[in-house]
Amino acid sequence: MFNHQRICDIIEEKREQLIHVSDCIWEYAETKFEEFRSAELICKTLEEEGFNVERGVAGLETAFIGNYGNGGPVIAILGEYDALPGLSQVRGQATQCPIEKSGNGHGCGHNLLGAGALAAAIAVRQYMKENQLQGTVRYYGCPAEEGGSGKTIMVSEGLFDDIDIAISWHPYPFNAVASVTNVANYQVAFKFKGKAAHASSSPHLGRSALDALELMNVGVNFLREHIIPEARIHYAITNSGGLAPNVVQAEAEVLYLVRAPKLEQVEEIYQRVCKVAKGAAMMTETEVEILYNKGCSNLIPNKTLAAVMYQNFLKVGVPIFNEKEKAFASEIRNTMPESDKLSIFRMLSQLPVPKELLQQIKEQDISSILMPYVDKTFNMTGSTDVGDVSWNVPTVQCATNCFAMGTQLHTWQVVAQGGTSIGHKGMLHAGKVMATTAIDILLQPQIIEKAKVELKEQLGGAIYNPPIPKNIESSTI
Repeated sequence: MFNHQRICDIIEEKREQLIHVSDCIWEYAETKFEEFRSAELICKTLEEEGFNVERGVAGLETAFIGNYGNGGPVIAILGEYDALPGLSQVRGQATQCPIEKSGNGHGCGHNLLGAGALAAAIAVRQYMKENQLQGTVRYYGCPAEEGGSGKTIMVSEGLFDDIDIAISWHPYPFNAVASVTNVANYQVAFKFKGKAAHASSSPHLGRSALDALELMNVGVNFLREHIIPEARIHYAITNSGGLAPNVVQAEAEVLYLVRAPKLEQVEEIYQRVCKVAKGAAMMTETEVEILYNKGCSNLIPNKTLAAVMYQNFLKVGVPIFNEKEKAFASEIRNTMPESDKLSIFRMLSQLPVPKELLQQIKEQDISSILMPYVDKTFNMTGSTDVGDVSWNVPTVQCATNCFAMGTQLHTWQVVAQGGTSIGHKGMLHAGKVMATTAIDILLQPQIIEKAKVELKEQLGGAIYNPPIPKNIESSTI
């Protein structure tokens, strides 16, 4: 047993500093692999708190590791700090109002995620020092979770080879520790190249790259009927070839994201999407260049660690919100369609929890409940590069309440709340849950051994292969 309250006190003592870090990252709103100011702010804070920091790890300018201690066990705490494009929003305002038109915003709450992980690392380090505990705590600064899979690269470069346990969290509109798995993915660009011509006087001399792109999209739409129902295929047209309709577009580009529960399923679907792209190029007498962008593996849950984290969550309690915060949460909920609100309950109802508890949650504007831990794997359709860490290291995550109930991630409502006291409270609470879990594990090394045995059993002999196609270089057809 150890002093949970001391961990909470350490984080509360650092409260203003941690909120400052979170708010600065919220303001910077830097997207994948461009998180220069955000990364440097966390690095400097770690150094001020007694960590040795190595910048630019794994060949990534905005990736870093902050290290304290020596020897084992080695506990990794994972931090993220990348924003999303197009989600700029004024903080604390319950109407959509971008700070900058088409600007960036932390629509998944990674400003909170990075600062909450920082809170945990600082608290663990100070508690270890005060109590002369053996072991090492590391803060992993992981860039580009959104669309870049920074952790996948870091894992592939061997940066997690000597880690015993990895701990992370994510902001959500509820409090929970669950045995969660989610889907693997590839992100791939398809660049079509044709021939420009006057669209009226000599269209027969042109070969439209935009036609090829549109034919590809139509072909993939037909493909969707013939893939497993758990799979998802998304796309964004990143270059439509120009703004002049009287010019045959000589170039066009589309970015595809293919998701499925297992990496081998992603690979199979990806190969079929490539065939559709090549067919579109053949039909239009254009060329297509296929450029692998990024990928990540499915998440391997660890029930041993989840049970430990849940017990620590019970001891720490849940974030408590005041009347002003509840009123703002109510305003935010009034901006949501009923379908948004219900989707959260549909997700939570997959867990075998009492109906009366779900109804109680449904009636709250902002949750004050910790979802009960259930020894059952919960499937989510999102993706995260935490999955690649979990294939190599026993990994555990929690969710703390940072948003009004029903808030959907990747929306302006998340950005509006992520820079307020609601987000701050959830962030600091996550730090407490993660830090107490880390100390619990440091003091009970048998937990680590049990978690490693479970991971081996979960993998069932499967070998980790980084989710990068064998021929990563682009190919032109």
